[in-house]
Amino acid sequence: MVECPVCGVEIKIDGVEVHEIIECPVCHSELEVVSLDPIVLEELPEVEEDWGE
Repeated sequence: MVECPVCGVEIKIDGVEVHEIIECPVCHSELEVVSLDPIVLEELPEVEEDWGE
């Protein structure tokens, strides 16, 4: 079990790899696995428009 960094709900995840993207079942935030021991999740930044720059 690992805590969602956005809403704080406990998420059960098994068999994940570093840099894998998962979605919180409660707040639907996209989370990246940044560490496996212990499992640490970080919220992905929102993609911003670059307007061709």
